[in-house]
Amino acid sequence: MTGKPDTWKRIESKKIADCRVFNVREDVSTRESDGKRSTFFVVENPDWVNVIALTKNDEVVLIEQFRHGALKTILEIPGGMVDENEKPETAARRELLEETGFSANEIVYLGKSQPNPAIQNNWIFHFLALGCEKTSETKFDEHESIVTKLVALDEIPRLIETEEITHSLVLAAFYKFMCKERKLGKSIYCI
Repeated sequence: MTGKPDTWKRIESKKIADCRVFNVREDVSTRESDGKRSTFFVVENPDWVNVIALTKNDEVVLIEQFRHGALKTILEIPGGMVDENEKPETAARRELLEETGFSANEIVYLGKSQPNPAIQNNWIFHFLALGCEKTSETKFDEHESIVTKLVALDEIPRLIETEEITHSLVLAAFYKFMCKERKLGKSIYCI
């Protein structure tokens, strides 16, 4: 098939739900090729960050927490929402410290991705935190209960392959991490 896909033009929009951490918007749009009118729903989220945090001993700071969508405990990396008027790097440092008590000597931007552009309007910014060490106690949000785990960096491919790490945004971060290694022409982190 050749050519370009049809595009849609939004002609009406209204917020239909305020769900504390996100809003739901109803859009009425017309297809530009033939004027067909349809209704679409968009989940409006703030941008997010996640952080691959490496200690000085090449251990990855992982977290486990219960996720209500999956109804189970998930192994993932620290992350969360970017507050209004906050820079993504600042949010990454804050989330790492709040969720794990770890601070980083250096933060490297790995890239960004769209969590689910079919229904969401936000971005997630992926970061690598180097030289991490425990510097404070955790400061969980009201509904958070997190356990921190240190795992050797060379164990990450096995955790992904055996589906112990299944969170797609975490997988995206590790992919961005691998791409950064290739771009630098080295594989210093054994992924």
